[in-house]
Amino acid sequence: MQLADAAKVPLIIHENFRFQPWYREIKSQIDKGAIGDLLQLTFRLRTGDGQGEDAYLDRQPFFREMEQLLIHETGVHWVDTFRYLLGEPKSVFADLRQLNPVIKGEDAGYMLFDYGAGKRALFDGNRLLDHNAENCRTTLGEALVEGTQGTIQLYGNGRVTLRKFGSQEERVLLEERDWRGFAGDCVFALQQHVVDGLRGIGEFENEAKNYIKVIEIEEAVYLSAQEHRRVDI
Repeated sequence: MQLADAAKVPLIIHENFRFQPWYREIKSQIDKGAIGDLLQLTFRLRTGDGQGEDAYLDRQPFFREMEQLLIHETGVHWVDTFRYLLGEPKSVFADLRQLNPVIKGEDAGYMLFDYGAGKRALFDGNRLLDHNAENCRTTLGEALVEGTQGTIQLYGNGRVTLRKFGSQEERVLLEERDWRGFAGDCVFALQQHVVDGLRGIGEFENEAKNYIKVIEIEEAVYLSAQEHRRVDI
């Protein structure tokens, strides 16, 4: 960061999950007040690729040797996405566990973040289980974003709906489609964002000096799990 600052060039971390179209839509709805005061966000990670003796060998065999897997490799993306949607957490409580004995790291667990004023976010991750989607890698799971005036739901096919408080009717905010590229082409979206920023269009997201917070939160998660206690951030 010091070298980048000295050279007066932007240093952007390639964290693309927040650029998935469903999270951009959810953020837009939150900012518009569509669900009132946001009280809880829950994401259930269900990749369905972690069972058995051959787990991860077909795509990412190095996962088997990682001593920190679920959070360091995967959950960290939602640490940043939750920051994008909710802001900075005040504390975290984590419960992590290893279910498949053929790997070295954790493959299931919870991260519960406290944002103050009663607001919470829960990451519920389990790489052995799946979710209701033709391709589990489209969204990697399902989410609920709950507020005093409504609930936004993310389905495994990328569909996003809004149900107003007290109603049983859902309005579709983002349709299911044949998503181009990984996770709604979020890699391209991030790259376009950086190009636009270099052209003076909008402000950069995920500058390195800001992204350091994600690393600090990840460290707090592992400390919480190790010491079985809530850790302030």
